Amino acid sequence: MAHGTGNVSLTFDVREDGFACLLAGRAVLRGSADSPAFAVAHGAPEVEMVRGNFAISDAPTGRVELGFAALDGADIVLSASAGAAPMLRVSVKGDSLDIAVLDPAYDRVWVDLAALPGEHVWGGGEQMSYLDLSGRRFPIWTSEPGVGRDKSTELTRLMDQNGMAGGDYWWTNYPQPTFLTSSLWACHLGSSAYSVLDFTDAGRHRIEVWEGAFTLEFFAADDLPALVGALSSRFGRQPALPDWAIGGAIVGLKEGDVSFARLEKIMDAGAEISGLWCEDWIGIRQTSFGRRLFWDWSWNEARYPELPARIAALAEKGVRFLGYVNPYLANDGKQYAEAEALGYLALRQDSDAVYLVDFGEFDCGVVDFTNPAALDWFADRVIGREMLDFGLSGWMADFGEYLPVDLRLHDGSDPMLMHNRWPVLWAEANARAVASRGKTGEAVFFMRAGFSGVQAHCPLLWAGDQSVDFTRHDGINTVLTAALSAGLVGNAYSHSDVGGYTSLHGNVRTADLMMRWCELGAFSPVMRSHEGNRPDDNLQIDSSPELLGQFAAMSRVHKALAPYVRHLSDEAVATGLPVQRPLFLHYFEEVLFSVQDQYLYGADMLVAPIVEAEATQRKVILPGDTPWRHLWTGKDFAPGTHTVAAPYGQPPVFYLPGSKFAPLFASLKA
Repeated sequence: MAHGTGNVSLTFDVREDGFACLLAGRAVLRGSADSPAFAVAHGAPEVEMVRGNFAISDAPTGRVELGFAALDGADIVLSASAGAAPMLRVSVKGDSLDIAVLDPAYDRVWVDLAALPGEHVWGGGEQMSYLDLSGRRFPIWTSEPGVGRDKSTELTRLMDQNGMAGGDYWWTNYPQPTFLTSSLWACHLGSSAYSVLDFTDAGRHRIEVWEGAFTLEFFAADDLPALVGALSSRFGRQPALPDWAIGGAIVGLKEGDVSFARLEKIMDAGAEISGLWCEDWIGIRQTSFGRRLFWDWSWNEARYPELPARIAALAEKGVRFLGYVNPYLANDGKQYAEAEALGYLALRQDSDAVYLVDFGEFDCGVVDFTNPAALDWFADRVIGREMLDFGLSGWMADFGEYLPVDLRLHDGSDPMLMHNRWPVLWAEANARAVASRGKTGEAVFFMRAGFSGVQAHCPLLWAGDQSVDFTRHDGINTVLTAALSAGLVGNAYSHSDVGGYTSLHGNVRTADLMMRWCELGAFSPVMRSHEGNRPDDNLQIDSSPELLGQFAAMSRVHKALAPYVRHLSDEAVATGLPVQRPLFLHYFEEVLFSVQDQYLYGADMLVAPIVEAEATQRKVILPGDTPWRHLWTGKDFAPGTHTVAAPYGQPPVFYLPGSKFAPLFASLKA
């Protein structure tokens, strides 16, 4: 039974010793005097932001556990003791629970949902460190992901000293308060408030919400693909990726006009190129962090002379041109002055002055998307006219996580409640611009920031700013976890910066890393390289004949797989299943529930990327009960665990011999 048309209904069962809430016959919520399901308190939050990194704490007072339930019509009301005044109301609305604190002095709610012994949990948006959330807690707050993200490492320690920027395992650009369980039900918190998904106690799934009224929406299905499809239907499906985006590599270069000559050499080396991505098309600003961009979203003619003619010449070769934009305006740019004059920037709380955000050696205004006129202005005036009408076929729609909680918004909303929703409004602005030019499904923008509902607007995720290394919590491997976790909650397409991005404190790319990231890019729906934040300090795809040869070879693999990716993209539109899938999505076995270093590429292919330094082989799990065929040798392997050789250019990849795409896969044989 799957959610979507009201098939799944919640019911209450109230007895003298407590109550239960049943979803398709199973208890998802139960409470009693001995084991209350709800508690409330009054919060005292402290929030500090430094360049998108947040330190958030709370000192709640007056916590009350609500263990006594009574029926009030069709609702349940809960009290602290028998006969006491009700403090919280729970109402059933089809497949959802409406939960409301009755005393406005209380603005913190804890809900304990029922958990079965050994139950596994996934979701949480785009998680970088852990696919299986069991045993850990995950605060839901969009932010920078952190650099290092592991408190035991020297890099994280150094970054924590510098602007709280080290991060931890739960830090993510795209959190979402939605989780799925191995018992084949799912729950979504309908609130944009700061919240926590807490799975540290195997006996319950706890949700902490910093808001006094919210919904809990439930889903159930007979199998995991149906459950994932139901979540995709709920949040909105992305359009199919266009042929150009999946038919070769998108090369990221940011060296001004020199980028075109470099692209010619890359193509001459045999690379299959579908796009040139020049994020510096709007100019650059050099900072201590590295080569940043000038945040005024229009063509910088000095850096890219004759760009319209360049774009036209690329188009004749079947190559698209892509750029960059984000939702902030540098206060020394022309568009800032225009937005300020129109009243489209968020203001300070203590005056009518524009609220300026420090982005690291330059300040920006926040375009206030709670003002419909401001969102329309950005969609049409900036993205529409300056980008789409100019000839861009796509762009990185960066940031969205930085909304401060002490500014004043046009609609009067609380920034603490709007912060998580900001990436969704940012995605809506981009999607609206694309739709206004009739380019939906043709122009492609990609985002790192997200929250519940971004799926309906953003056609493509990218995994954000990984460190240029193999580290456990911030390196190449986190790209896999990001794609798999986000895919389970309705995001069909994900990709990453080939080569990684963040290079600080002497951490630079190795040739080994570059070779392996090229391989990962080839088996992603979109293959796109990035020069990183410090291009001059790091190896690039054209830094040596060996690296260029690897990139070219892998780009040819990516193009060859385009018919299969087209099939997967069409399947995503029809079913909501992501292109990159955990093994357990089709092979529902507990031993696979935590596997996050390999994935199914659709149902017919299995990819086990090399995500450890200097590795020449790796262990691969081949699930199911039929053989898998090695892509590069054509040798069949029985199901089970195997150690597979992995020379450069031949990452462990397998396919089902019975696939209708087997002839295509066989054509790639070395």
